[in-house]
Amino acid sequence: MHSDNDESKKPAKAKGGADGQRPGRSVGDALRQAYDEAVGESIPDDLLDLLKKLD
Repeated sequence: MHSDNDESKKPAKAKGGADGQRPGRSVGDALRQAYDEAVGESIPDDLLDLLKKLD
């Protein structure tokens, strides 16, 4: 026998993306975008000087 309160004990189901895609897809897209932005950044002169000293 189930009471009306049984439903409130169940965890809420996670929703997919706002557009109904797989949940991990938007995370993957965000990570890919962050990586692409980081790769596109220039290396600071201080770091380049430090790297030259290591050679």
